Amino acid sequence: MNAPAAIAVIDPVELTRALVARPSVTPADEGAMDLLERRLTALGFTCRRMAFEGPGGTGVHARIENLYARRGMAGPNLCFAGHTDVVPVGQAEAWSSGPFDGEVRDGVLYGRGTVDMKGGIAAWVAAVSRVLAEGEPNGSLSFLITGDEEGPALHGTKRVVEALQAEGEVIDACVVGEPSSAALLGDTIKVGRRGSLNTWITVHGKQGHVAYPERAANPAPVLARLLARRDAEVLDEGYPAFPPSNLEITTIDIGNPATNVIPAEAKARLNIRFNPAHTGDGLMAWLNRLAGEAQAESGLRIELEHLCSGEAFLTEPGPFVAAVQDAVEAATGRRPEPSTTGGTSDARFIRALCPVLELGLVGQTMHQVDERVPVAELEALTDVYAGVIRRVLG
Repeated sequence: MNAPAAIAVIDPVELTRALVARPSVTPADEGAMDLLERRLTALGFTCRRMAFEGPGGTGVHARIENLYARRGMAGPNLCFAGHTDVVPVGQAEAWSSGPFDGEVRDGVLYGRGTVDMKGGIAAWVAAVSRVLAEGEPNGSLSFLITGDEEGPALHGTKRVVEALQAEGEVIDACVVGEPSSAALLGDTIKVGRRGSLNTWITVHGKQGHVAYPERAANPAPVLARLLARRDAEVLDEGYPAFPPSNLEITTIDIGNPATNVIPAEAKARLNIRFNPAHTGDGLMAWLNRLAGEAQAESGLRIELEHLCSGEAFLTEPGPFVAAVQDAVEAATGRRPEPSTTGGTSDARFIRALCPVLELGLVGQTMHQVDERVPVAELEALTDVYAGVIRRVLG
C-alpha cells in the first residue's frame, strides 16, 4: 500500500466535473481511468489496470479498460463498484450546454454521466478521503470500476470478477453507485435485480409464389402462433420482494418487400425479465421444448439462440443492508426502501463475490438530454457514503 503522508480531502463536484470532461462514450475511455487512478493512488490505493478484449455485442473487436484498486489487506473488504463509460449524448445541439463541459448553473451540474454514474464515483472517492482524513478504518477499501457497463458488458465487470475469483480475492460487501434513488436522495436502495434472457427465433420455410401455396412453406404463421402462445404464458405470480416475471416480444422481422412472395424465413426476438423463481438455463430449456413442439407440429425447422445477460438475485436483509439504511437515514432523515425493480446492472456479476446492493443519486435525468444533478445532492451523497464506510468498517 502506498501510504500518503497526509490525506487531501477531495471535492466531489470538482471530481465529477473532471470525469465528465472525459467523453467516455462506451466503449471509449478518453482518459477517465487515468484520472481516477491518479486520485486513488494519491489516497494510498494500489491500482491494477485490468484490460480485456474480444468481440463486442455486435461482433466488433473491443478493448475495455477496467480498474481494481485496494487500500489495506485486512478484512473486511468493502468495495465500491461503478463505471466510467456513458451512453451517447443524442442530439448535442439540444443540450443547454456542452454535454461534456460539466457546467454548473444555479446550483446544478450539467453533463453526460453526472448521474449515471460519474457523480456516484466522485462522491465515493470524496467520502473515502474524508474517512481517511479522520484515521484508518478497521478493514480494507476497494474499487471495481469498468468501462463496459453501458455496452455489451462482456469484457468489463464480468471478467474482472472472474479474475478476482480465480486469484482468491476476498470482497466482503459491495456498494454499486448506480442512481437508485427514485424521487429523493436515499429513498430507495436496490437489493436485487431480475434476470434477463434474450432469445432469437428463426423459422425456416420455403419461398414461393403466393398463388401457389402448395409449392411453398410459409414460416410466418408458424412464427406468429409460436409467439402468440408464448405471449399468453403466465410465467409466475411473483416472488418475495419481486414482481412477476414477464416475457416481451421485442421484434418480428420477415424483410419481404414483395407482395406476391411467400418468404423463406421469419425471425423474432423476445426478452424475459425473470425473478428468482426461474434460472436462465431453465427458461432456455422451456423455450427449446416449446419450439421443438412447434417444429414437430408444422414440419418447419425452428432455430433458437439464447443470451442470458444475468441471473436474478436478492441480497437478504442483514447487517450490511441495515448499516447502509442506517447511514442513509442519519444523513437524509429518510430510511430507504429496499427494491428489486428496474433493469440490470453490474451487481448481477458482483453477487458471485459477496452481498451487493445499489445506492446512488436520483436517476430521473439519466440517459436524457441535459442530464444533471444538484450540487447539494452530490454533497449529500458524499455524506451518505462516508456514513456507510464508517458503519461497515467501524
